Amino acid sequence: MTAAKTPVLFATFKDPHHPDNADALEDVVEKATTALKAGKVVAFPTDTVYGLGASVFNSEAVEKIYQIKERPSEKPLSVLIGSAKEMDNVAAKIPNAAVLLAKTFWPGPLTIILNKNSKIPDTVTRSKKTIGLRVPNHPVALALIQKAGPLACPSANISGKTDPTSAQDVLADLDGKIDLLIDGGETKIQIPSTIIDMTENPPKILRTGGLSIDEIKKCIGDVQ
Repeated sequence: MTAAKTPVLFATFKDPHHPDNADALEDVVEKATTALKAGKVVAFPTDTVYGLGASVFNSEAVEKIYQIKERPSEKPLSVLIGSAKEMDNVAAKIPNAAVLLAKTFWPGPLTIILNKNSKIPDTVTRSKKTIGLRVPNHPVALALIQKAGPLACPSANISGKTDPTSAQDVLADLDGKIDLLIDGGETKIQIPSTIIDMTENPPKILRTGGLSIDEIKKCIGDVQ
């Protein structure tokens, strides 16, 4: 039996900020938000690669992400938030250097690992005491977060496969497996975010990506 095709909403704008696109973007985001609040898993564009999102507060939806991606169960998920001001809602004991990084590079391709607070379910962090946070620089992603709240969001692909930079890439891996896809055209940066662990001293780079290590060093000094 052939799997059902994934519904696709189109949000491919030449200029997502142009007033002529406001109604279209609002309609797409409203439908996707309804799906997320109902425990669905939604793929959508960010500035780096396409993400696979679920509400951080819906453990069943988060577990769906692991099943869809065939992701190793011990690997935690990063979380997308809407602004640096929201760090306090999901993290604890935030060092000043992390605040400086967030103010300098968010929204953008930097994931910052911090100590999590008690509001974040263990299903997202796989019982680890830390959480990876990022503010994406994309109007669709930011509008979704504003409406639906923080989103657990890895890349929208089967684990280990090429990172998806277009809706076509997502469908090649996940068509029929996800509840909804927002087609926002090709992503701008086309590689994943850089990850820095701010619970280490000095801070430790865990993955190089869309933000250079030199830029990070200019901001906060030495890193591992």
